[in-house]
Amino acid sequence: MTRTQLAGVALGFLLACVAAQSTFTQENPAIDRAKRVLDLLQREQFDDVARDFNAKVSALLSTAQLRDVWSALGQQAGPFTSILDARATTPVPGVTAVVLGCQFEKTALNVIVAFDADGKIGGLRFAPRASAPAEPSTPPASSRGRFSEEAVTVGTGEWALPGTLSLPVGPIAGAVVLVHGSGPSDRDETIGPNKPFRDLAWGLADRGVAVLRYEKRTRQHGGTLAGIKNLTVREEAIDDALLAAALLRTRERIDPKRVFVLGHSLGGTLAPRIAADDRSVAGLIIMAGSTRPLLDVAREQLAYLASITPGGMDPEQGLEMLRKSAPESYWKDLDSYDPARVAAKLTIPMLILQGERDYQVTLEDLQGWRRTLGGLPGVTIKSYPTLNHLFMPGEGKSTPAEYERAGRIPELVLDDIAQWIMRN
Repeated sequence: MTRTQLAGVALGFLLACVAAQSTFTQENPAIDRAKRVLDLLQREQFDDVARDFNAKVSALLSTAQLRDVWSALGQQAGPFTSILDARATTPVPGVTAVVLGCQFEKTALNVIVAFDADGKIGGLRFAPRASAPAEPSTPPASSRGRFSEEAVTVGTGEWALPGTLSLPVGPIAGAVVLVHGSGPSDRDETIGPNKPFRDLAWGLADRGVAVLRYEKRTRQHGGTLAGIKNLTVREEAIDDALLAAALLRTRERIDPKRVFVLGHSLGGTLAPRIAADDRSVAGLIIMAGSTRPLLDVAREQLAYLASITPGGMDPEQGLEMLRKSAPESYWKDLDSYDPARVAAKLTIPMLILQGERDYQVTLEDLQGWRRTLGGLPGVTIKSYPTLNHLFMPGEGKSTPAEYERAGRIPELVLDDIAQWIMRN
């Protein structure tokens, strides 16, 4: 269950997110049903698709809106050509999600259809499909022997989250908790073939900083989380970040007074709030954290995407769909929170980083940090002209398609973060 999968807005709005936990054989009848949905979309028989929506999806997506989403997808990905593979999963009892790997003219995508316990369509989304990993699944040869990784668990009970702790072999300068952006991210914050959190973990551990990353609650326990009536970002992200920081303080080789929080995107926005709840946090690294209300940021993103995708969905229509995708409690909670103002009340060092090519969290948000925090002792603010929202380099205007190209967080960024931690 995502609140805002902002990086994928141009590919269709996430109506229900499913986390795959077990896979069935190709003979699962749900796969045939999902293929029929795809066939109806190709033939533009949107009324027939919408007829199978459950009540929740029907309230979010009209036939006309479904037509707009499919049209916008066609503008970016081109016509559908073939199904590459298919699998069915059961994220929670009674719910079956089918992932159809599909080849379109310009790119490969996953078409994901979820069916509820009554056989109705409870979710429909389109997601980038990685054609190849951005890097090997083990650290590069230059780093081997300089740090190790071990499996850990953040939290206990129904919300327990599997994670990975990267530990330098030599002296540890500090430890960092990585806090995800919007959406049901894995511990590497995988987007297409890119894994920015793995880049950060390996790069910082190679420089003497321990790093803890973990599966986000919306990915690991999405079905259970969906049952929370008054959901807020506390349940989505904050509580687990607090538990992760507490876990690091129990490790023998880690100085409990040198545990930092690094948040990216929504995680960066929430970082001051996390530190306000945990006064033992040694400092904050905020990467592409917004200072404006989330819906204002989303409106700007939608307008930008519409400007580079003629014939795509109307921004205001998309914003209304996004607003309805989360309970009222979620938006009220965020509307009452001013990240920069909360940060200004903290007395810990902060490093605020921004990619100047970022179209999701823009230089306007960076200016919000500068206005409130600029000149305060212990605050360092820096931007990078060629980097996008993932802090990966590129040229010209950034687009969602850029996230489908494999990249790495540059050494410069890793050096800046590691050196800042060592100084503070």
